Amino acid sequence: MPIQITLNQGLVPVEVYTNKLEPLAREQLVNLSRLPFVHHHVAAMPDVHAGRGATVGTVIATDQAIIPAAVGVDIGCGMLAVQTSLDAKDLPDNLRGLRGAIEREIPVGPNKHKEITLPAATLQPLAMRLEHIATQHPGIKKMLRQFDRTWAQQLGTLGGGNHFIELCLDQQDKLWVMLHSGSRGIGNVLGRYFIELARKDMGRQLHQLPDQDLAYLAEGSDHFDDYMAAVHWAQDYAATNRREMLRLVLRVLKRRLPKFQLQNRAINCHHNYVNREHHYGKEIWVTRKGAISAAQDELGIIPGSMGAKSFIVRGKGHPSSFQSSAHGAGRQMSRTLAKRTFNIKDLAQQTAGVECRKDKGVLDEAPGAYKDIDEVMLHQADLVSVVQTLKQILCIKG
Repeated sequence: MPIQITLNQGLVPVEVYTNKLEPLAREQLVNLSRLPFVHHHVAAMPDVHAGRGATVGTVIATDQAIIPAAVGVDIGCGMLAVQTSLDAKDLPDNLRGLRGAIEREIPVGPNKHKEITLPAATLQPLAMRLEHIATQHPGIKKMLRQFDRTWAQQLGTLGGGNHFIELCLDQQDKLWVMLHSGSRGIGNVLGRYFIELARKDMGRQLHQLPDQDLAYLAEGSDHFDDYMAAVHWAQDYAATNRREMLRLVLRVLKRRLPKFQLQNRAINCHHNYVNREHHYGKEIWVTRKGAISAAQDELGIIPGSMGAKSFIVRGKGHPSSFQSSAHGAGRQMSRTLAKRTFNIKDLAQQTAGVECRKDKGVLDEAPGAYKDIDEVMLHQADLVSVVQTLKQILCIKG
């Protein structure tokens, strides 16, 4: 479907790829459109919903400025997926043992590996870049306990919230591994540090913004280059984290399922990140806050909730979305509301057929808390085409 709503209350239009827009999300989109450095328009994906300062499911093109809170605190959060040689018939009838084996291999929630597991050749380039950032901003090290070890020990760990590890079957009953995670504790620290720094840098100008969470760093200012170095570091860290988790999941599959082989290269894509791109006649910064790049023929991953289905997609390079698409189903209710609305019986019904936690600790991730992924996909038919439809059979949450 084409653009459903156009908002014209700011300096640039807001183009919205859904006909359902909650009041707070509408307000946040209009606030973005009133910033003088936003380029051409703001694009809101079909999964758009309110976030901190800026909506999740939004593409923000900016000229000579970046909004740290729009990038968020889970910098580089994204997806990884790979197809295997296994069929449904190769799997055990009960997947609980397989789920337990993966959970023992990969720490979840706030946990980390007991030791640093990655080789020095992988860690050293990341360590050198991070040390340079922390030397320029010593306050960063004070925000993370055992700073010099924690970031390394959290490589290959899941985190909490909506992050997950899944086994899925495609339409040919081939098994896929799919992961969703980001830059863990260190990404959170970098995000919070520079969000606060942007507020301080703006000083009295902060009160002129429609929302103080839209504090920005301008190119040429004292801390812009430092922030971009931190963002790019966190994005590389997040991609490495997903690759390391994949390695650990594959190790479990190889031990338990002897026929296992990989069928293709993994797709590894961010959906909370910043990139330098050319759109509408100008080189600008593109912040995708809960959106993936969908350039012509580019492969991407769009997950549904843990009781629904997910999609491997191919981008169509649509200019009005800044060659982007939705990053998933998107929440339709807050975590607090989800916990009040659903009980354990609801969760079990909504995740029937999926081997996963079905306890009160994941009620906020109940599928009913999310939008209908089929409706999201319908609204972005102009942006991506579906390559594979995947159905979850095992899901691990933090």
